[in-house]
Amino acid sequence: MDNRITDKITQGMYVLTTNNSGCIIDTVSQVSMSDEPLISIAVNKNNYTNEMIMKNRKFAISILSENIDGRVIEIFGMHSSRDYNKFDKVEMLDVDGIKIIKDCIAYMYCEVVDVIDADTHTVFIGKVVKSKLYNNEKPMSYSYYSENKDTLIKRNTEQDKVAWVCTICGYVYYGEEIPDDFVCPVCGVTKEFFKKK
Repeated sequence: MDNRITDKITQGMYVLTTNNSGCIIDTVSQVSMSDEPLISIAVNKNNYTNEMIMKNRKFAISILSENIDGRVIEIFGMHSSRDYNKFDKVEMLDVDGIKIIKDCIAYMYCEVVDVIDADTHTVFIGKVVKSKLYNNEKPMSYSYYSENKDTLIKRNTEQDKVAWVCTICGYVYYGEEIPDDFVCPVCGVTKEFFKKK
């Protein structure tokens, strides 16, 4: 099966945050309509943010525009919150103890109401308890990101080292060859999605 086919699914680009952790995701869907609608998000089980949502039972989604500073995507998409303080690198706002991106189009603050195991990911169902629309800029789609990621993200690789760049999220692996069983620690794809730089 060609796993690249999922790149053709129309979806947005978001920063998912919870206490002390955050990452880029593209899997947000509305699943109910009410005064406090339910949304679903899917988060890779290897991602530290998954672990923190399990613990804290709340999260926020910052909706990104096509005009967002590419550093937001680089910082939240290419590093792990396990060993990197992302919140010190980007201007943030605080909503009831959870940080959101200051320059986002809008945010949704959610409380987890259900958790579903989905193979490599966990699907969290969240009840939107707070939200705010800041502007009507065009939201960034995953398609827009894919077509423009080389200009959005500055992939500075270490000189004199062989680098392999993930074509999905931009994570950089250093080494002469990528092990056959290697899985991207950021987005979870296998070695065939890496390109030698």
